Amino acid sequence: MNPVRSEREFQNIFRRLQLALESSRIGVWEHDPQTDEIRWDQQMHALYQTGRTDAIVHAGIWTKALHPDDIQRALADFTQAVARKGAYSSDFRIVLPNGDIRHIRSRAHYFEEAGRATLIGAEWDITADIQLNRELTLQKAIAERRAIALERSRTQIEQAADHDYLTGLPNRRYFDRRLAELCDGEAEANLAILHIDLDNFKTINDTYGHAAGDAVLMATAHILRSTAPAGSFASRVGGDEFILMLPDFGSVDAAMALAQKLTRRHKAGVNHDGTVLKTSISIGLAWTTDGNAASLLADSDIALYAAKKNGRGRIERFQPEMKAELIRERLLTEQLKQGLENGELVPYYQVQVDARTRAVVSMEALVRWKHPEHGVLLPEAFLGIVANAGLAAQLDEAILHQVLANRRAWQAAGLVVPRISINISAVRLAEPRLLEQLAGLEIEKDALSFELLETIFLDELDDTAFANIAHLKTLGIDVEVDDFGSGHASIVGLVKLKPKRLKIDRRLVLPITASSEQTSLISSIVDIAEALDIEVIAEGVETLEHAEMLADLGCRILQGYAIAFPVSAEELGASLLQRR
Repeated sequence: MNPVRSEREFQNIFRRLQLALESSRIGVWEHDPQTDEIRWDQQMHALYQTGRTDAIVHAGIWTKALHPDDIQRALADFTQAVARKGAYSSDFRIVLPNGDIRHIRSRAHYFEEAGRATLIGAEWDITADIQLNRELTLQKAIAERRAIALERSRTQIEQAADHDYLTGLPNRRYFDRRLAELCDGEAEANLAILHIDLDNFKTINDTYGHAAGDAVLMATAHILRSTAPAGSFASRVGGDEFILMLPDFGSVDAAMALAQKLTRRHKAGVNHDGTVLKTSISIGLAWTTDGNAASLLADSDIALYAAKKNGRGRIERFQPEMKAELIRERLLTEQLKQGLENGELVPYYQVQVDARTRAVVSMEALVRWKHPEHGVLLPEAFLGIVANAGLAAQLDEAILHQVLANRRAWQAAGLVVPRISINISAVRLAEPRLLEQLAGLEIEKDALSFELLETIFLDELDDTAFANIAHLKTLGIDVEVDDFGSGHASIVGLVKLKPKRLKIDRRLVLPITASSEQTSLISSIVDIAEALDIEVIAEGVETLEHAEMLADLGCRILQGYAIAFPVSAEELGASLLQRR
């Protein structure tokens, strides 16, 4: 219901409004819809900057000040308020005489008495509020965008912290967290881990470059993703090391079948820049069927170690005895390091004779370990540990110094010491300071020869190794190829290496007394060696029949148990003195 007030009451309200709002910069106006007469107070003129002071103004002064874009809406708001004889509310913009644009808020109420209608209203400048709200809205939008960007950054940081940058697989940090969750009681009853390692990955990096290595890593990750069953967890936990975790894996045979499938897929190779990179993987499998996953990672790592130790490209299931063997090897490794410091690793010598005259022409220094508890150990008991522990170069150097010391002692006793051959590892051969160290030892010409295992891959020695081999000859040290026929050396490799001698592997020599094929093979090797002016040594000579056949086939030097057993330096010195 519209309120009905007297004229006097209306005038009192109007005056009170004027007095109350004079100091608040709020303008008051009155409009008579019947006569269209408008009354403005001084503050209204100030708001509109009319420069006038008259109380009665024409409606045009208002409409002309309205912003062109707001005229239609402002007039519609006013007309609707008059038509419904109700409250008037409108926000609009005005254009001041100087061109400034201000935002105005107008509120009014409709009064009617004795047939006379009046709108009494007030207006005030809300430009600052509008600008503040716009700024707040803008800042809110900026803050929201920043919050979105921060959330995206947080997600990206978490992704980067938990995932491998190259393959996109979860990393070791993520894997450890997930395994810990399983160990805390969330584990399925059955859980298996496939611990995967790329075989000879360093060779790919060194031969074809790191881009090729990256291609192999990404291909491995793809194989894991596409082969692993739903619910599994694949991760890259090291440079060339991956882990596939299999919750509820079903059975050990099922896990083994999956490991075999991964192995088969990996053998297909990786195409990189037109080259097919052939690789293999070793896998260690460990599992639990009672939800106890605490030792699974260590167990799978032990199984992986066994796979690599037993020839690589293999899958090994964890067995409890593997842990005991690993503990034994670790203990042996520490003992070996101590043994090197204590001089427990020493050369034993096996003489080599002329195939025709049987005269001693040379001898080979073979390493033995005089273990304080287990006695004299053969190389088979510790050379694998030497390689795994990175002690090969240190062992080579220790044996060389002992051989030279033995040789000097024998010469001091008046003995004529034949040439001594010493095995040298690929690691030692590739040392940049090898030649400098050898030159400092003042080794007599033709006193020593270095034996290179054929399995060093003669076709793939790096430039440093080949340069060292070439300079060995200038120091008067011969180069020999050991165990020829057991590995990967080719005729091209022999031509490039130009060794003084090659030693035919005992596994080719032993069968010749019963196999014509093996005899023909030995004959062919001798023919090739003679064509390249390379002397041939046959090792594994265990009977007189072997010795006679090998001499007839053209082998110049013989070595084996039929000739002599390896003996210590002291025993050999005594024997040489006796023979003299």
